[in-house]
Amino acid sequence: MKLPVRLTILLVAVTIVVALIVGWIAVDYSTQFQYAVIDAQINAVIASGAHHPSQAVQDALYDVSANSYDLSLDVVDFNGVVTPVNAGDVPLVKKPSLPDVKFALDAIRSGGDLAGFRYRSEQAAGGSYLVVAASTSAIERTAHRLEGKIALAALLAAILGIAVANLFASRDIRSIQRLIGFAGRIARGEDDTTFPPDVGSRELRELRTSLVTMVGSLHRALDVERRARREMQHFIGDASHELRTPLTVIKGYSEILERRDLDDEMRQRALERVRREVGRMDALVTDLLFLTEVRESDAFPTTRVALDDVTEDALNNFRVDHPERPVLVEIAAEVWVEGRAEYVERLVNNALSNIARHTPSLAPVEVRLSTEGAGARLSVDDGGPGLPPAAYEFDARQFQRFDPARSRESGGTGLGMSIMADIATTLGGTMAIGPSALGGLRLCFEFPTTSAPSAVEFDVLT
Repeated sequence: MKLPVRLTILLVAVTIVVALIVGWIAVDYSTQFQYAVIDAQINAVIASGAHHPSQAVQDALYDVSANSYDLSLDVVDFNGVVTPVNAGDVPLVKKPSLPDVKFALDAIRSGGDLAGFRYRSEQAAGGSYLVVAASTSAIERTAHRLEGKIALAALLAAILGIAVANLFASRDIRSIQRLIGFAGRIARGEDDTTFPPDVGSRELRELRTSLVTMVGSLHRALDVERRARREMQHFIGDASHELRTPLTVIKGYSEILERRDLDDEMRQRALERVRREVGRMDALVTDLLFLTEVRESDAFPTTRVALDDVTEDALNNFRVDHPERPVLVEIAAEVWVEGRAEYVERLVNNALSNIARHTPSLAPVEVRLSTEGAGARLSVDDGGPGLPPAAYEFDARQFQRFDPARSRESGGTGLGMSIMADIATTLGGTMAIGPSALGGLRLCFEFPTTSAPSAVEFDVLT
């Protein structure tokens, strides 16, 4: 059963029950009031002859006549013989019995042989009894009519309540139906579903806001999962691709070492090649583990890192190791980024070590660090041979060795680009590759900057 139907049934039931309860209280109050009026008349007639039993009948007749009471008066002797004295609009159906008469001497009674009447008796002359009775049929008919009217009023109130509820709650019900439909589409995986309008009562608007927030969190979680799966696929592809070559070389030279006719010089050359490939595999595994750590760096705490100081230190070391190479440097001061210091150092050192490995010793280098708004830009240009034109179309985060032979000879693992790109992403920035104006390769990093640490924070960092 749908919610609007349940709400309608509940509203009708509550309205009818409340109307019936209120009506029953009103009918009962009206009935008791009318009974009280009759009782007051009976008691007044009884009181008129209470002290004069010999004149009780005459006093009762006078009181009934003087006040126009609708009462029946009957005299019952000690043998139970009944003599009517005055008949009301509704006469007694049965004659009162002697036990009923004696039972009603102290208070007003009803029922017994005088069902449908309220009566009371008192002693009269000669040991007889005077019975004063009033019919309750008119009160009962009035009560039945009121009950019927109350039932009709309850039905009309329920119909009116439904109309008013539909008038004021139809918008909320439509909002609930839209939210249900929206949640159903999201559950079926329809990501392009538009959010329902922000209308309805305050509670429904809050529910809509919570649902939209939940859907946003769900989409972000799905994006993280997709990205993690994609990164894992890249990682597996990187590892399998790069480990295949040294393993193949080691396998080949191991077979050569098994030959019995191998002389000492060839054996030494084979052992040297095996050791070199083992060392290369060790460096590759180290880089792969570091790459995995970078891609899971969200779980590690971060600090504020002075990018200008890190770049200056790396360039000073680069100048010491390569004094013959011309280096042009333009570095802005007080450039701070949020991240891990070892990652920032690895990024700058990787960029410079790539130049040392893959460019001639006299090829010029230009390093520029500048700030613009809330961001920083670090560009590293070299005057080397650069990359093939098609290489610039690759995603820098996708593992790619653009010159396998040269990488093997230089001792590189081919993961430098991936490491730098992932570090840039971890710092909230980007990495782009392109041809340099010097003729070689240009690496361009952009990061969001942060404010300089306070004196206390600076002491902790240093």
